[in-house]
Amino acid sequence: MNVKFVASIAPVSPDPAASRRLYVDTIGLALEGEDYIHSEDIPGSGSFGVWPLAQASQACFGASDWPADRIVPQASIEFDVADADAVSAAETELRDKGYEILHPTRTEPWGQTVVRVLSPEGLIIGISYVPSMH
Repeated sequence: MNVKFVASIAPVSPDPAASRRLYVDTIGLALEGEDYIHSEDIPGSGSFGVWPLAQASQACFGASDWPADRIVPQASIEFDVADADAVSAAETELRDKGYEILHPTRTEPWGQTVVRVLSPEGLIIGISYVPSMH
């Protein structure tokens, strides 16, 4: 795998309203959106967001409840690679090295190609290609 840069980081929040109070109202980050609040204008980050746990669960498992037999994630980090084919190759490499794939490589409606695993620390790790960041 040849990671080019960290594309995004997002705390995963079981309580999005409380997270909004911290990140927007207290810290003062200019995050936009209703449920998933985010910004692509914070220096040093391709994208910073606060990902509601229900949305993370939907993205990974197709259901709004995180599975009880899994570590509840604290954050999501996405590492960007050279192109969409590199994401598919990363999925094969991760699977071959024994990592359980949360969902297979797919292209999201906004153009991001991504595959995700859950790290031993409880982070959702995405290997992705975001064309607009290249």
